[in-house]
Parts: sequence; C-alpha cells; structure tokens
Amino acid sequence: MSETTSVGVIEFQSIGKGMQAQDEAIKSATVVLLVGRTICSGKYLLILGGNVSDVETAIARGVEIGGDTVIDWLVCPRVHESVFQALGQSVILPDPKVPALGIVESFGACSILAASDYAAKAGRVTLIRLHVAMALGGKGLLMLVGNLSDVRTSVRAAADECRRRGLLASETVISNPAEELLTEYL
Repeated sequence: MSETTSVGVIEFQSIGKGMQAQDEAIKSATVVLLVGRTICSGKYLLILGGNVSDVETAIARGVEIGGDTVIDWLVCPRVHESVFQALGQSVILPDPKVPALGIVESFGACSILAASDYAAKAGRVTLIRLHVAMALGGKGLLMLVGNLSDVRTSVRAAADECRRRGLLASETVISNPAEELLTEYL
C-alpha cells in the first residue's frame, strides 16, 4: 500500500449505485477505504485515501459507475495530514481552554472535506472535528481551534471554498469559548 497523501470523495443519491461504484473504485487502484456508508437523506458517501494518481484513478472510476447518481465529487491531492485525524475524530487537545473556536458548516460532504484542507493550510490551527454528512441531515461540519487571528484566517479560507462551490451554510468564530462548549467534542 502506498502512502495515504490524498483523499477522494464521491456523494451519491443512490445507495445501490454508490456501493457498486465503491466496489469498482477499490478494484481499480491501490487505495484505502476511509468511509463507505449510507448517510442522511438516503444517500451514499465514499471516501478513499492513497497517493494522488491512485486516488484520481479510483474516483474517476467511481464517478463513471455512479453516472447520473453522483451528486458531487472531488480529489484533494496532498491533503494536510490533520484532515485525517479530524475525519477519524481522533484529535485530543491537552487543554479544553482554547483562545478561539472556528466552525464552518456546508450543505455537502465534498465541500467540507475540501474546506478542511484549505483551513488547515491557511493558518496554524488544530482541526478537532470533521463531520461529513453523518447525523447532520447530509451537511458537513468543520470545527477548529487556535489563536483568534489564525482561526479567523482558516475559517475564511474554508468558508470561501464552500462558498465557491455554492454550498456554504454558515461560518462562525467564537473568541474564548467556554470549556463546556468543547467538552463533547474533545
């Protein structure tokens, strides 16, 4: 298995076609299945990881098989390493007292994944959660922490990416959030 440096995502409106596309995509290249499951509103979400060319090959095959059931798709080449931890919800902060909390919400799974990569690369922040459509009515949610200036910069970058794709639901920066606000997420 090659190093996982890139991520590809496809969101389908058909569960059956999504599963078929997942099978074909995985067989087409050396990739790791990060997420392959039903999501809210009766859709299917596929997230694959691997090197750039393998992810591009697998996602292209998945999009081909999915055809007109594909809602959205993307490949994030050389994704920031913190995206994987946030996606796996394995981020641990040593102290729940943080200077600022940033939240970006999108209307799609693909857009929030792309936005998280932009956010991680824009400022010195820690991505603490990346929810991709599961238990959110099909929405995407990104939460990040850091100093106020970096959080503002990263939220702006993430929101701009969602906005560019026409899928920004909201963007919020909270200065000195109460520890209780983050307790459930840490």
